[in-house]
Order: sequence, then C-alpha cells, then structure tokens
Amino acid sequence: MKILFFSDIHGIVDNLDYLKELDNKKHFDKVICLGDLFYDTSFNGNVDIMKVDRFLNSFNERLICIKGNCDSNSDFNMVEDCLFNVDGIDIYCMHGHKSNERNNGVVIYGHEHIPYIKKKDNTIFICVGSISLPRRGSECSYCIYENNSFTLYTIYDEVIDEIKV
Repeated sequence: MKILFFSDIHGIVDNLDYLKELDNKKHFDKVICLGDLFYDTSFNGNVDIMKVDRFLNSFNERLICIKGNCDSNSDFNMVEDCLFNVDGIDIYCMHGHKSNERNNGVVIYGHEHIPYIKKKDNTIFICVGSISLPRRGSECSYCIYENNSFTLYTIYDEVIDEIKV
C-alpha cells in the first residue's frame, strides 16, 4: 500500500502539479489531504480555489480530506479525522489543531507547517508540514507511506526524515 499525505494548501496552487506528477509516477492507493484546503484572506502566492477543487477531485475515491481550522463546513467533502489500519499499523489522521488522545500507532497531521517525526512511548507523531506555506525555514513538504515506512520529503525530492514502523 502506498499513501500520499499532504496538508495546508491554503488555496495556493504552486506545488499541486508536482503532487499530481508524483501520483502519476508512484500510483498511490490513497491520497490524504490533512486540512486547510483554502483560506479566508489573500496571499501573495498563486491562489486559485477552483484549481484546488479540480486537483482534489482528480483523485476520486482514493481521496480522504480532513477538515482543518481554516476550512468551513461548505468547503469540499471533509471529515473531522479518520482512523484506519494498513499493514497492521493503526494510522490516525487529523489536522492537528485539536488535542490528540491517541496513545499508540501513528498520528499524522499538518497544521504546524513544519515537518517532523517524533516518537513518544508507543506513538509516532508525524507532522507533514505544508505543501504551500512552510514555516521556520522549512521547505514545502509531504509524506509517503510505503513498505512499513513513513518518509517526509521536500518538493525537491530531498528526504527530511524517515521512520520504519
């Protein structure tokens, strides 16, 4: 199973073609957007709400969209969070702006716009960063799950961090 995770588009379309090409090469079984599809203020970046909508819809039934703190009830078809099991691994997906009560498996989220992997007791916490608005000197980033590994990448195909589960 191959899964693509990304977050915090905020309506900025600059890196969406990159993700689409990545999907064409890797053929992901699931694509999970971890929230903040749009935003309620203007950015200097290339904002195009309709292109974001077309991009997300292009994944059809493979897509799961998590509702972020900047998303409204009228934005797309989103869920608050989701939990699924892949290869014996419990993966809990959320945006990251609400507290997490999980104490095992993998918790994967966005919201902070800074990519990292941390392990605490029996839980692995993965922040995928942001595909559009990185913070604190980080690069635009995303995460791929494949062969029992979660790997964080920049949009320049550089590995940021990786963990084998």
